[in-house]
Formats: sequence, structure tokens, C-alpha cells
Amino acid sequence: MCFVFWTNPAVSLKTNRKNPPGTEEFFDKIDMAILRVLLHDSRKTLQEIGAEVGLAATTCWSRIKKLEASGVIKRYTVDVDAARLGYQDSVIVQLTLESHSDETLYEFGRALASIPEIQEAYLVSGDYDYYIRIAVRDTRDYERLLREKLYKIPGIRHSQSHFVLRVLKEASVPLI
Repeated sequence: MCFVFWTNPAVSLKTNRKNPPGTEEFFDKIDMAILRVLLHDSRKTLQEIGAEVGLAATTCWSRIKKLEASGVIKRYTVDVDAARLGYQDSVIVQLTLESHSDETLYEFGRALASIPEIQEAYLVSGDYDYYIRIAVRDTRDYERLLREKLYKIPGIRHSQSHFVLRVLKEASVPLI
């Protein structure tokens, strides 16, 4: 007599983010391995990805499509070296607004999104309302950006700027 016990590994591993009830998404160790390969080099062929994770190319393609459909893979992009394009400096700016109405926050967010030098913008808790990261060519370029773009946005009460001296770590989402 032979007994075979089988468990679906996708059922046993959940993502650890909080989802609304009934919307849990399940990803197994193979999905995570595929994501690690794509994060390292998203230009690899399906055959190369499959070989690294131990799957056939068609199975790998199906899993990647599932990850795309579920929103885990949002887009495919390139990692550009800003310094090689002339943006030698990065500035972290902390901003406080005069008003915190929904309309003010919405309009301020739209204004930030329209400034190409702003690489990231976060609405945060604490002493400041926003942390933004800006790519600039040098201090004069930053001063120009403040005068011509940032300080023309209505409602800024206070700002504090910090030039990045050295990047110690840049990382994507941890895939453990």
C-alpha cells in the first residue's frame, strides 16, 4: 500500500502584507525566485529564467503573467545612472504645508508630479508633511529649481533641504 501526501505550496505561503478580507494573494517560493531573477535582470529570456528556477519556459511564462495580472509586477524598466546624464547631486527636501485639506494635498501632489526633477515624493507623518528626493546637476541648478518650480507651488509654509553626500544603499523590495 502506498500513501501520497501532497500539499500545494502556494496555499501555505501568503504575502505578509495586509490585504482587505477575501483578497489574499498567494505566492510560492518559485514565484519569489522568478521575481528575484527579474529584479536582477528583467531582460532574461523565459528559457534562462526557467533554467534558474527549475521550470519549463511555458510554465515560467504563465507564472509571470499571473504576477503581472495580480499587480505584483507593475512594469519593466531600466536603471539609469543619473550622474552620467549630468545629475550629479540628489537633494532630500522636507516640506510643511500651510493647509492639510484634501483639496490642498491633492493639488500639491499634482504639482509635485509635474516637476521632472522630483524622483520621489512621500506624504509622511511627523514634523514635516512631505519628503521629496530631487535630482539636480549642482547647487545652482537646485537654487534655480527652487525659485522657478518648487516655491511657485502655493501653500508651502516651510522647507528644509539636505544634499546627499553618499548613497549607502539602494534596494528594491526585499524578497526573502
